[in-house]
Amino acid sequence: MARLDRDGVQIHYEAAGTGPAVLLTHGFTASSHMFAATAADLSADHTVLTWDIRGHAQSDAPGEHAAYTTAASVGDMAAILDAAGAPSAVVGGHSLGGYLTLEFWLAHPGRVRALVLVGTGPGYRKDDARDGWNAMAERYAASFEARGLAALGDGEEVSASVHRDGTGLARAARGILTQRDGRVMAALPTIDVPTLVIVGEHDKPFRAGSQYMAERIPGAELVVVPDAGHAPNLAQPERFHAALRAFLSRLPEETHGRQ
Repeated sequence: MARLDRDGVQIHYEAAGTGPAVLLTHGFTASSHMFAATAADLSADHTVLTWDIRGHAQSDAPGEHAAYTTAASVGDMAAILDAAGAPSAVVGGHSLGGYLTLEFWLAHPGRVRALVLVGTGPGYRKDDARDGWNAMAERYAASFEARGLAALGDGEEVSASVHRDGTGLARAARGILTQRDGRVMAALPTIDVPTLVIVGEHDKPFRAGSQYMAERIPGAELVVVPDAGHAPNLAQPERFHAALRAFLSRLPEETHGRQ
C-alpha cells in the first residue's frame, strides 16, 4: 500500500503485479477493498492500481467542502498513474467510479488504453432527471451527517469496517456524487478506445444506462452477468474475471503515442 500527497490530502492506493497498468475506481461508500480479488486475478500479468476516493476508507477526509470535486478525483487518478510510472492504463470503475472513469477519459484521453464500466451510467441529459439524482445525493449526505456509518447500505461492496466515520462520505456525496451537467453523456459517441460495459443481471437501476452506453460508444461490448446485482465482480467473480480477461486479451499492444 502507498499514500500520495495531493496538496495536503493523503490519497491511499495500492499496486499489485507487473505489466500493463489497470486503474480501478470503486463506487460511492465502497473502497479499494471491493477490487481485491480482481487485483489478485490480474496481477500475474498486469499492474493493478486500486485506490480510495477522498472521504472514503484510508484516504483523507478533508474538512473543506471545496476539496471534494470531480476534477480533484480525476486529478487523483492521474497522480496515481504518475506515481506508478504508467503513462497510460486501462481505466475502469464501478458505479460512481465508472462515472469518474468517463470523466477521466474526457480530461486525459491520451492516457486511456481502454475503458471498463461496471454497474454505472453516463449521467443525465435533462435537468429534471439530474435534479432527482442530486436530491438523492443530498439525502445520502444528510443521512451520514445524522447517523454516521449506520447510514451505510447493505451492498456486497459496502463495509463499515473500512471507513472511519460518515463525515467524509457526506462531503463526497455533495461534492463528487452530485452531477452538474450532461458533458459525459454527450461525449459517448466520441469515445475512441475499446470499451467494456459490464452490469449485473439484477442491477435494475443501471441496466438501462449500461445498454445506453453500449449503444452510444462506438464498438463497445456489453456483458450482462447472470445472477448478479450491483457488484457483479463480487457476486460472480469467476464470470466477471473471465469477461474482463477476455476483453484485456483483445486489446492492441500498449503504446504511448496518443495525445
